[in-house]
Amino acid sequence: MAAELPWFSTLSAQHRSWVGLIVQAGIRGFVDWYDAESRGADEPQANAGTLASSVFGAAPRELTGVITLQQTVELVRLSIAVVEANIDDLVDPDDVGDVRSAALRYAREVAFATAEVYARAAESRGAWDARLEALVVDSVVRAEADETVLSRASALGWGAHGDVAVVLGAVPPHRSEVDVFAAVRRSAHEAGMDALCATAGDRLVVVLGGVSEPHKAAGHVVEHFGDGPVVVGPVTADLSHAHASARDALSAHRAALGWPEAPRPVGSLELLPERALSGDGHARRHLVDEVYLPLVGARGTLLETLTAWLAHGASIEGTARALFVHPNTVRYRLRQIEELTGWSPTKPRDALILQIAVILGRQSGRTPRD
Repeated sequence: MAAELPWFSTLSAQHRSWVGLIVQAGIRGFVDWYDAESRGADEPQANAGTLASSVFGAAPRELTGVITLQQTVELVRLSIAVVEANIDDLVDPDDVGDVRSAALRYAREVAFATAEVYARAAESRGAWDARLEALVVDSVVRAEADETVLSRASALGWGAHGDVAVVLGAVPPHRSEVDVFAAVRRSAHEAGMDALCATAGDRLVVVLGGVSEPHKAAGHVVEHFGDGPVVVGPVTADLSHAHASARDALSAHRAALGWPEAPRPVGSLELLPERALSGDGHARRHLVDEVYLPLVGARGTLLETLTAWLAHGASIEGTARALFVHPNTVRYRLRQIEELTGWSPTKPRDALILQIAVILGRQSGRTPRD
């Protein structure tokens, strides 16, 4: 084996010993099987089920994680070749043909047993990985992503270093979790991202790593969600901070019914009005801190202009007459409001966000100095 299989010499002494045990068990199994056949016993017990235990049971199951299926096939092929090369010296000439034929049949069953062993190992790893992945995603959603969770994510192949965002929507009907998760991971990988998936009730939760722009990232996986809104949370620094993205995405998904015309996917910040009206304290604070207080802290004319603009039906002329200023002054101030807050008063949806921010800010009684 050391001469014919280059990878064999790279194994540890213990692993080489395990391989030797498998080869010995295989040859011993062939001798016993052929002996039973030659004595006229019933159908020899050479099948994938019995061989899996009699041959590969000689080594721990962990060996499937040490040598690959291809390497195991090479090992079986070499073992059969050695047996065939020595049959002439070990068997009476009259029996050589029969033994060779028996060895080929036995080799076929060993091949089936090999496939079964690796299939079972893959199935066990898949089931374990699915449980582990669900645990990691649940920890992210619950804001419990500590070092243990990060280690578990790494064991699942999570290699994202950088920005993370959570995408949330309905579980697609008539598709198994395995198929959906595989499709999401494939789409994310093609876009250069990592993905962790889990279901929470009727929701599909996807944690994306390596995100550069949340809407674009969510767009790569949106087709794998069921009908209804698909929400993406804000970008966070890494997996340990992804709970903030999950929190906003969950809140936005609950509130999304208030905006039936929302794009798909939609950002959690775009649903700030609905989230605030549904009682989301984080959304309320965001509107006050990021919209109202900057307006109050700027020149007093900006908040005054916004109030007049909203009160006069978004009319340039009506606002100008109310403030006794030129219409171009109103236009200039509206552009300043957009630059300061990120929301344009001239767009109906943005105007709604600004109006709710002003109401909440006034109710809070806060000032920029608070």
